[in-house]
Amino acid sequence: MAMSEALSSGEVQAAWLNLAEEVRTGVLLTLRNGRPFGSHVPYVFGEQWTRVYIHVSRLALHTEHLLQNPLVGLFVSEPDRPEKNPLVLRRMNLQGEAVLMASDAPDYAAVKGRYLARFPRSAMMFGFADFSLWELRLEDAHLVLGFGQAYLANATAPLIWTHQKPEPKRV
Repeated sequence: MAMSEALSSGEVQAAWLNLAEEVRTGVLLTLRNGRPFGSHVPYVFGEQWTRVYIHVSRLALHTEHLLQNPLVGLFVSEPDRPEKNPLVLRRMNLQGEAVLMASDAPDYAAVKGRYLARFPRSAMMFGFADFSLWELRLEDAHLVLGFGQAYLANATAPLIWTHQKPEPKRV
């Protein structure tokens, strides 16, 4: 595919769904003393990229950070392999806010079910008092599918992906 060929929003939508299904963990970015702090976390997406759910321990630093400042990012990337060019790895960068889900929230049972379907070994942790479900309410997405294939989307229109074209060179 040539660098200038942009994919349709439908093709980009299919590509991010594929990445989200293939890669089960991401880097959760929280703020620690005003600086970025990354933690590796399992996740499950909602119907769109605008909602992601994580199940994390209150004992973890990232949860303490979320309680102090809900601003959050999530970075999802396909794994690097020796035969791959690391600069063309498919990756998605999401930004928004985290909200603690109450166990009596209307969609709690459905989210828990989706989470357990993806991570059945985590069932025991739902019985631990220090673990909670969090909803990441994401506003902005940046998806890279290869060289010249970067796309942007916003939560106001999550199915519309805009090709990020390079700025023209100024002389």
